[in-house]
Amino acid sequence: MVRSSSTVLVTGATGYVGGRLVPCLLQEGYTVRCFARDAERLRAQPWSDRVEVAVGDALKADTIPPAMEDVEAVYYLIHSLGAGEDTFEDRDRRAATNVRRAADEAGVQRIVYLGGMRPKGEQQSKHLQSRIETGKVLRDGSVPVTEFRAAQIVGSGSLSFELVRYLTERVPILICPRWVRTPTQPIAIRNVLQYLMAALDQPDSAGEIIEIGGPDVFTYAEMFTKYAAIRGLNRRIVNVPLLTPRLSSHWIGLVTPISNTIARPLIEGLDNEVVVDDPSKARTLFPEIEPITFEAAVRLALRRAESGTIPTVWNSAVSSTPNEAPFTQLDISEGLYREERSVDVAAPPTVAFDTIERLGGDTGWLYGDALWRLRGWIDELVGGVGFRKGRRDRENLRVGDAVDFWRVEAREEDRLLRLRAEMRLPGRAWLQFEVSPRDDGAHSRITQTVFFEPKGLPGTLYWSLVRWLHRSLFAGQLRALADRTEQRAADRDDAPQASEAARLSTSP
Repeated sequence: MVRSSSTVLVTGATGYVGGRLVPCLLQEGYTVRCFARDAERLRAQPWSDRVEVAVGDALKADTIPPAMEDVEAVYYLIHSLGAGEDTFEDRDRRAATNVRRAADEAGVQRIVYLGGMRPKGEQQSKHLQSRIETGKVLRDGSVPVTEFRAAQIVGSGSLSFELVRYLTERVPILICPRWVRTPTQPIAIRNVLQYLMAALDQPDSAGEIIEIGGPDVFTYAEMFTKYAAIRGLNRRIVNVPLLTPRLSSHWIGLVTPISNTIARPLIEGLDNEVVVDDPSKARTLFPEIEPITFEAAVRLALRRAESGTIPTVWNSAVSSTPNEAPFTQLDISEGLYREERSVDVAAPPTVAFDTIERLGGDTGWLYGDALWRLRGWIDELVGGVGFRKGRRDRENLRVGDAVDFWRVEAREEDRLLRLRAEMRLPGRAWLQFEVSPRDDGAHSRITQTVFFEPKGLPGTLYWSLVRWLHRSLFAGQLRALADRTEQRAADRDDAPQASEAARLSTSP
């Protein structure tokens, strides 16, 4: 049993589950230390001032020991799914090995690991096999491991929920391959968090492998149907046995925010039956946890998604992005191409910045949206993240958030927003907005800057080809942004007058 006053290390704290586990641990009185490669992304969390931050990389063994000092328990929530289908297995193995060795040397009492169900079927998913292998690597050490194995996690912003949600919402006739008929046992995110928390209070869970799932066993076809019924949608499912995982991943990348790089190993996993074989262990060790139904989990997820209060989403994690791009930073240096445009607007900085912060997702980019989507489709075809339309919150951003095919790299309230491109490019690219007040405080200047750092000759040629397009696209965007900002400022100024007029008209 790990004391509630203990220091607990959470790896993967920037991810979907980790970002929701941390506040649960804080509420129970644990001292929480977060292990992450990018401290800035943690500082954007509402609980960041209540945790310790240890900067490091699980793939770099020498960065881990300082994070393990005086730690009694470690949550292992790292995976490398977004690293690409050819590399994630090796990265998962190396990361688990490094963390296990550091935990052994530090005398950690317990490792709690959230993995996946053992796949069933002839063609087993590499992704699910890697999750099982990760558990084996962690158990190779002297520290007792509590390994939870779960299938699809259902919650606002979860990968499984977003897959069901976007396909059902956007496609009236679902053309589906055979994986839609594979049985699976989804579990609500709130139940997953309950199990992860309860493991520290249950000494008998040490050294155990515990399969967890909700009370329902569904095929994906049944989940689509159930979701459609909850939302009042009329949807038809047409089974097409010829669709391969590769073709299915491109289809998912086209109609959902999930890139084909993520979708392909995910779909290969969906082709495997993943249900709880032995539910008695979870019931015996954690009798107080009563898993909720799939329908209840979906309704809770929808309620939170519609309210715009989603704390984490599936692409919060660094692993949702292929390659090491999340850790690059803009460095103004020789050889960096730069296009800068400015416009003065009749609006205070707060309104200008708020308008900028709403770009992307359902709002779009205000100018040339068809060109933005075309660029996303091209990126999807070459194996990039594509135009994954969507964002965690409709109005506010924080460092680390994904916005279509951009990632928020820097944000300063009412002053600066910098987005880094995650599309496949022969170099690195950024889109930056700066807001500065004018003399009277009622006006602002918006400065839009495009940065591109070419990589060799291909990068230079690429920039030469796209510069002519940038001139019209980004200039048009800045004009549209100025118009939108001034309109919002005018609407805000008119609101108090309208309220006063309404009050006077109803006065006796």
